[in-house]
Amino acid sequence: QVQLVESGGGVVQAGGSLRLSCAASGSISNINAMGWYRQAPGKQRELVASITSGGSTNYADSVKGRFTISRDNAKNTVYLQMNSLKPEDTAVYYCNAHRKVWAIDHDYWGQGTQVTVSS
Repeated sequence: QVQLVESGGGVVQAGGSLRLSCAASGSISNINAMGWYRQAPGKQRELVASITSGGSTNYADSVKGRFTISRDNAKNTVYLQMNSLKPEDTAVYYCNAHRKVWAIDHDYWGQGTQVTVSS
């Protein structure tokens, strides 16, 4: 099992910044990618950004140029730096870890952290 603990959410005005952190513990070997998803009220959960164990990153078009995902392997922590925040970024943000064991995919989720951007 993998445990994910998120922190860093909060309330910020439009144009402001926040940094989310996600610390992984437990069976963290074979984690091949980690990422951030978000879910706004009445909407489906969507991928915001992801980073592979090799450092390759992927972003949703809506956050490109504003958000940056990074990882500190020594701390088993993934970060999401969010700049130029917009009201439409308001959502619960979830950390995800993807692990493959014996060719079987496993996904793990954090408890979620609320990000609210006021106009």
